[in-house]
Amino acid sequence: MMAWMLGAMIVLLLLGFPMMIPLIVGAMIGFVFMFGGLDQMDFMIQQFMAGIRPASLIAVPMFILAADIMTRGQSADRLIAMVMSFIGHLKGGLAISTATACTLFGAVSGSTQATVVAVGSSLRPKMLKAGYKDNFVLALIVNASDIAFLIPPSIGMIIYGVVSNTSISELFIAGIGPGLLILVMFAAYSVFYAIRHKVPTEPKSSVKERLLAIKQAVWPLGFPVIIVGGIYGGVFSPTEAAAACVLYAVILEFVVFRSLPLASLFAIAKSTGLTTAVVFILVAAGAAFSWIISFAQIPQTLIASLGLADASPIVLMIAICVSFFIGCMFVDPIVVILILVPIFAPLVEAAGIDPVLVGVLITLQVAIGSATPPFGCDIFTAIAIFRRPYWEVIKGTPPFIVMLLVVAGLLIAFPSIALFLRDLAFAD
Repeated sequence: MMAWMLGAMIVLLLLGFPMMIPLIVGAMIGFVFMFGGLDQMDFMIQQFMAGIRPASLIAVPMFILAADIMTRGQSADRLIAMVMSFIGHLKGGLAISTATACTLFGAVSGSTQATVVAVGSSLRPKMLKAGYKDNFVLALIVNASDIAFLIPPSIGMIIYGVVSNTSISELFIAGIGPGLLILVMFAAYSVFYAIRHKVPTEPKSSVKERLLAIKQAVWPLGFPVIIVGGIYGGVFSPTEAAAACVLYAVILEFVVFRSLPLASLFAIAKSTGLTTAVVFILVAAGAAFSWIISFAQIPQTLIASLGLADASPIVLMIAICVSFFIGCMFVDPIVVILILVPIFAPLVEAAGIDPVLVGVLITLQVAIGSATPPFGCDIFTAIAIFRRPYWEVIKGTPPFIVMLLVVAGLLIAFPSIALFLRDLAFAD
């Protein structure tokens, strides 16, 4: 049965169908094998609906909507200008500013694609003019944008939390430490690159220019305060924080900044609706697919064949990292989370590993895989946005992938990197 399911999915992918179609067809084939015909398709529909029923998923379209409003408005530009005014003059300052801006915008959008568009469109021309090579610029933007997977609000963490029944609030807080560590490593590499390639520095901003940049960025900086501060302070649940972000984005861009005409709200909502539909179809189909492989006890068979049933926690976490890293190189991250998390969840529980730590590790691997050849989804986002060939986009990625893998190793060796803030925020 599994061979037929995977075979059909691979053929459909090779024929160019979007990922939702192979996933739905694979689930249908599984139901036909399990129940002997199409007369039980109503049960498959029930599994589809069960996958999108959790109330926590409401946060996904709202964070997407808030990110869409901010990308089309002035929030991204104001955040970038503030970062540039403080560190743009340092050696490698433009590159550090790009990584920092990606982190900040990821903290207000939760979307890697939105971060690539918002930050990359603004800073890539400046970096090229300053003397950076395009393959370094593209690799930096793509990989730094993936910090948005770790810094709250992370859509990947929401999906993981729903699938594994793990606290999304705890996941959000736990992602901050690793996200900042990645930013520091990217900044250090940017300085090394600028020195090695003798990239000139930018003019230093005056005190007046910095104060003006801070003044203009105060309002956009309210987004992380709402998300992290609201959740940490017990004011909002993640879903309520998402709703508050949408309201804040609307007030900011349409009323305070007046950067968007009211008529554009319909087009923004339509774009969000289309993106949300794709995400929810993937979640629904993934839930049905996961139910089939669980019902057929395929995970147990795979685990037994790989010898992971009695593996130590460290070996198990390494196996999880490798599985998600490879999976996200070829398939949409949401699909990988939906399929693999139910397979590893029983092992994680039996080994006594903190599911929040596992969630951060998985989210990090999803981020790495999304920017890794051959089919990392953010690679193709960069190709579409910047209109550059595939080879040029991936040429500069190896150093960043190595740094991200180092962070994964550090998380396994020192879990407190992720869990310290979580334990501090949610201490009894």
